[in-house]
Amino acid sequence: MSSYRQPGVVLTDRRFTVPLDHSDPGGEQIEVYGREAVAASRAGEELPWLVYLEGGPGFGARRFVGTEAWLGRALREFRVLLLDQRGTGLSTPANRQTLPLRGGPREQADYLAHFRSDSIVRDCELIRLQLTGGVPWTVLGQSFGGFCAVRYLSAAPEGLKEVLITGGLPSLDAHADDVYRAAYPRIERKVAAHYARYPQDVERARAIAAYLAEHRPESAGHRLTPEGFQSLGILLGTGSGSHQLHYLLENAFVRTPHGIELSDTFQEAMRTAASFAGHPLYALLHEAIYGQGERATDWAAERVRGEFPQFDAATALKGDGPVLFTGETIHPWHFDVDPALRPLRETAELLAQRSDWPVLYDPERLAANAVPVAAAVYHDDMYVDTADSLRTAAAIRGLRTWVTNEYEHDGVRAGGPRVLDRLLSLVRDEA
Repeated sequence: MSSYRQPGVVLTDRRFTVPLDHSDPGGEQIEVYGREAVAASRAGEELPWLVYLEGGPGFGARRFVGTEAWLGRALREFRVLLLDQRGTGLSTPANRQTLPLRGGPREQADYLAHFRSDSIVRDCELIRLQLTGGVPWTVLGQSFGGFCAVRYLSAAPEGLKEVLITGGLPSLDAHADDVYRAAYPRIERKVAAHYARYPQDVERARAIAAYLAEHRPESAGHRLTPEGFQSLGILLGTGSGSHQLHYLLENAFVRTPHGIELSDTFQEAMRTAASFAGHPLYALLHEAIYGQGERATDWAAERVRGEFPQFDAATALKGDGPVLFTGETIHPWHFDVDPALRPLRETAELLAQRSDWPVLYDPERLAANAVPVAAAVYHDDMYVDTADSLRTAAAIRGLRTWVTNEYEHDGVRAGGPRVLDRLLSLVRDEA
């Protein structure tokens, strides 16, 4: 272990060895990393632990500087473990560079089947025993981290003192098709709201999509396509995302000796926003997080999109309607245009066709839950369906909800201490 300081906080690097396959504890082992954070003024005290599970899948825990955002509030009473879930950050990262060590696409897909919430929770339980000596801890789960928290309540509630969930109550039984069938109308509402706020972006988006359809430029090996441009709509699910998208679009074109061209500034910004280089597991496992039982996910977002023809850019450009952005959807073409994903195309196909996913949630156990749980549910959340979240909240005994339209899906970041304060008061019945 190594420790170091930032303003107001002492950080310690911690590394843990866990089984790749928890059903074979004596088999292959992998390393999982967590960054311990404690208030500098309380570093020598015995404090309860809080483990933070980041959204995703595929993102390592946020790299805070000092006591920013919600972390400062948490450090008033907790010793915090910012966990890089397996395959992310410093936890045996899984990407186009490392996965060939496993062998070919089949071996890679079999390996990645161990990187869902069921394995993440079992990692947490092994880590908890090492850090707390068996004392239950508090879990804070953001987005996919909330999915992991619900799995935790289903599989190992004895490890939990209390659970805080922000924008991450999953449906207990929806297939990926159901998830995306509910998602596309939400995305369309977010796009309509964006265009109402920035009506000048309607023509800008049409002009950009038309240019990309005709020229198909590349930026650092990333093929820029109309569909990839539409995927920038993922920004619209965050509090400042509409404004970020507007600023990205406003400098799309420049006048050159050869005429009007797409600016280098825009191309680089689009490539950066659309690339999965920093989080490839998001693309590889996004639909797999919904897999339960013998039905394959089979590129659900792509198939279901066919039920919503208004999202087809080519059709929009033939008429005079707006080009609609998309959101949190993964498509086969992602693995053709993105150099970070291109070598993993066949692996992704095998995962999409996999039909032996273990069931993740236990409705009977959740109905008998005795762990205090509080969840922030964001009204009209673009990423996680509000109706599904509320049904799941009703299915977990004792869960208290805070339904709000004050924040978007990233409320725990935007609202910081206030959001964490509200959830802690709810979970402790102080509200």
